[in-house]
Amino acid sequence: MNAVLAGEVQLVDLHVAAVDRRVIQRRGAYPSGFACRLPQLRGRDDNSLTIFYEGVRGLEAYRESWPAFFQWQKQGASFEIDELEITAGDNVAFAHALLRCGTQEQFADNPDNRLRLTLGLRKENGQWLVAHEHHSFPLAEPATEGEQEVRQLHQQWFDATAAKDLDGMMAAIADVVVSYEHEFPLQYIGVDAVREVCARNLDVPAVTLDVPDLKIVVRDDIAVAWRLNHVQGELPDGRTFDSWSRGTRVFERRSGTWLLIHQHLSVPHDPR
Repeated sequence: MNAVLAGEVQLVDLHVAAVDRRVIQRRGAYPSGFACRLPQLRGRDDNSLTIFYEGVRGLEAYRESWPAFFQWQKQGASFEIDELEITAGDNVAFAHALLRCGTQEQFADNPDNRLRLTLGLRKENGQWLVAHEHHSFPLAEPATEGEQEVRQLHQQWFDATAAKDLDGMMAAIADVVVSYEHEFPLQYIGVDAVREVCARNLDVPAVTLDVPDLKIVVRDDIAVAWRLNHVQGELPDGRTFDSWSRGTRVFERRSGTWLLIHQHLSVPHDPR
């Protein structure tokens, strides 16, 4: 028997016999980009209740809720099942799922976020109908002002690196910074020493810096940021390079301005 959310869109094939009661787990039941046109809604109970962020009852109200979603999807959003579990009896069933639902930018900002989906179904005349739907995102804590400022500071570094703007790269470095760089010596103390390292790294035709999935924790006037640094560029002889390293950075807010006071960069050590 087929569970049909709306019209021609086949969400889940329950595969239950009349006397079976079992739990079925499947992945990838939704085809990528399935919601590409307004469904005819032939497979929903006329009195079904769908909960988005406000209650929606009945087929017509449900139909009216989809166009905005389609428009959002056209802008690059995806809607893909990550986990799905179904429990079915003779005449009633329910399914719950976690889905990747969002744009590439949203996934980059919060890669672990998932849409939660619950469906209640009943069988009428041999066909499964969706009688209830509830989907939601967990409430996310908004980024603090300090976190946004430190994240913006990183973006300024990324932009200044691509532009080979040494002064821009050094604008948020504290005079007394201590930096553990990839190369010797063991530590670089003071903004002038760090400036020399940065200048050497810009001595190539092109270079970019990025820290995908950057993590930031802020407490009062101290912030810590960490993740993997991704550096790409071109050497003077035309060869390209693409490298990853580990990076942890500590910031202090002084007179309302965030400054880097410590940086630790490294690559894994192979003892062989």
